[in-house]
Parts: sequence; C-alpha cells; structure tokens
Amino acid sequence: MMSTSVLILLVLTTLGLLFGFILAFANKKFAIEVNPLIHIVEDVLPKGQCGACGYAGCMAYAEAVVMNPDVPPNLCIPGKEPVAKAVAEMTGKVAAAVEPRIAQVCCAGVTGKAVKNYEYHGVEDCVAANLLFGGPKTCSYGCLGLGTCVKKCPFGAMTMSEEGLPVIDPEKCTGCGVCETVCPKKVIAMMPLGAHVRVNCKSKDKGAVARKACSAACIACTLCMRECPHGAIKMENNLAVVDAHVCIEKCTDAKCLAKCPTKAIRPAVLGIVPGTESQEAVEKACSSCAKASTPTA
Repeated sequence: MMSTSVLILLVLTTLGLLFGFILAFANKKFAIEVNPLIHIVEDVLPKGQCGACGYAGCMAYAEAVVMNPDVPPNLCIPGKEPVAKAVAEMTGKVAAAVEPRIAQVCCAGVTGKAVKNYEYHGVEDCVAANLLFGGPKTCSYGCLGLGTCVKKCPFGAMTMSEEGLPVIDPEKCTGCGVCETVCPKKVIAMMPLGAHVRVNCKSKDKGAVARKACSAACIACTLCMRECPHGAIKMENNLAVVDAHVCIEKCTDAKCLAKCPTKAIRPAVLGIVPGTESQEAVEKACSSCAKASTPTA
C-alpha cells in the first residue's frame, strides 16, 4: 500500500504540473507584444532612473516617447543633446536644443560663518533634521550639511566637504535635478553651464537678520544690482537673483563680484566649496571677465 507521504507528494506534483501548464497557456494566449524600439531607445538612455524626464525611470520614458507622438525626444536631461538626437532619429521626431545645466549649492554657510541654535545628534538626514525646528542652523534657509543630496545623487556626482557643504563634481553632474528635489531647504538649484557668477545664498531675511545668522549671507544691499550695467541682477525677497542668460550673453566685466560686502555673490567656479572662491578661482571662472577684481576669500 502506498504510504500517505508518497501519495501527498504525487498529488502536489500533479497539481504543480497542471497549474504550470495553465499559466504557460495563459501567458502565451494573453501575451502583449512590446514594440522592440522601446528597448532600443532605453539602451541609449543613461539608466540613472532619476525621473528628470517626468517619468518613473528610463523604461517608462522610452515607452512613452516611442508610443506617444506628443512626447518629445529631448526630455532626458542627463543624456543632454547626444541622447536627444539619438532618440529623435529612432522615433522620427524633431529634438529641440537641450541647454546644458549643472547643479549649484546656493549656500556658503560653513562652520564659522553660519550660527547654530543647537547641536544636532539625530539621524544623518537633512529631511529628518529639518523636522526638528527647521534644523540646527539659525538661518532657516541654509544647507543642513547632512548629505541627503549626496546619498540620493544617481550619478555619484556629489561629495560632502569637511566644511559641511556638498561639493558637485562638474565631470559627473548631469543636471538631472534629483539633488534639487530632495533638498528640504531648496538650496540646490540648476544653472546653465558658462554662467559667470552665482549667488551663494538663499536667505530671504532682511539684511541685519541674515547677517546675524550667517556672515556669508546676502544682505540685500543692492550694490551688485546697481553695479551691473546689463540689468542681470534683481532683488527678490531680500535676495540677489542673477539672470544667468543675460550674464553669459552680455557680461565682459563682472564688477558685481568686487562690490558684494559679504561675498555672497561669487564667480561660478565648479567643483569647490561655495564661498572658497579665491582670486585665482575668479580668473579661472571668468576668463572672459579678465578685468574683474575680487579680494581673496
């Protein structure tokens, strides 16, 4: 007589084979054919899965750009113009020009310049620290320096400096914008490549308040705005805002750099800690602005 265990084994094996055949038949019967062009397009994308295109990853964008005639071929920001042209050729679409851009850290509030309200010893995450009274810095707009942007960068283009601010590697940064999205203080922004100057501050406090919280803050003195002959600088909510496109197109003498009393507006030098731009860095950043004169930080 067949033992109970053997009988159970035979029954389970039979059921497994039966369900296997049913699933195989269903898979073949209801299979949805995928346009092979989708995978071809996906292969040329950077695979950063950054979502800068507005879709949930490279595969989702590849499917959208192939199947939907209204989806443009130039949405992959990390891929820049070469990828946009390749996708356009594959899909038979016209790719508009893609402006190269790079991330910038709009804060120079390093230790010694930025005042702290308390010492933070919690989770090493900017979002978590921001939940605790907006973080340890007196300036409610400053970088918290816990490296959430560094950890989230899909291209490994960011590192944390000893000064407590993230540094962006211009060779690796694709301008995808993930760091800009995850920063709870919004101190990371995108700027076009070739920009002469940038503002290393995001504070919207009035001058005296901003200066008390951080010695590197923009104090809304308007000196830079008045010095710019091209109208590229405006004051918005007590903060200097530079129109990089006007600056790139018209500026040949960045006088605004020398006029800023706190050095909040600095040359757009890539790959260094904001606020550490020296005279040598000024000359390197603004080769077209040879006449610019900025004291060493």
